[in-house]
Amino acid sequence: MQHMITNVTALYPRLNATYKFDTTENKSVKCDALDEGAAFEMSFKLSSEQAKELHQICSQAYANASAMDTKRTWPDKPSNLPYKQHKETGEITGKCKLKGSYGGDKTQPPKQVDAARNRLPDDFMLTSDSKVNIAVMIVPYNTGSLNGVSLRLRAVQVLELAEMSGGDDPFDSVSGFVSPNTDATFSNTQPVAPATNGVAYDPFAPVPAQSVSNDVLDDEIPF
Repeated sequence: MQHMITNVTALYPRLNATYKFDTTENKSVKCDALDEGAAFEMSFKLSSEQAKELHQICSQAYANASAMDTKRTWPDKPSNLPYKQHKETGEITGKCKLKGSYGGDKTQPPKQVDAARNRLPDDFMLTSDSKVNIAVMIVPYNTGSLNGVSLRLRAVQVLELAEMSGGDDPFDSVSGFVSPNTDATFSNTQPVAPATNGVAYDPFAPVPAQSVSNDVLDDEIPF
């Protein structure tokens, strides 16, 4: 099932490269797409209304998958969901990711576009607190020992780009030289209406089908 999560706040996006968690450094680090655990991933904040909508969609997808599966019995409700509410703050956050590879083949990085649907470089550095639309696939799963719903990341549209915190650039923008290699410039403004001329950008373009048994465990996001 395909779904668009609109106008949410990005948290800890790692889309410019594949990352994996390094137990030695106790943090996520850049890695090769073929490394074990390599993935593109990001979290995002949800309002209570957005969380309710996503919960309904995930529940429906899980029920549909259960009804279609004639080989195994599914629990009535999924054990794992790709969002949670933090008891301390009441904040609701979701998480989505895309494995760096499936079956030994590297995946294409999630598409990133600006508000006018201009394609951004694969190594574009999306920042926390940016406003975005997120295109995902809703993936229900049941392996017998694990069951739930995950969000497989497909594409991100940047509506408002937040400044990078803790950066090493002490300068303000001034008039003068602008790099010709810059693909797009941004300011924290209201979203621009999508372009209507030319071929429409489709974040849900068909992708090769993958075997659930091969990839679903890696797509699962236990909090």
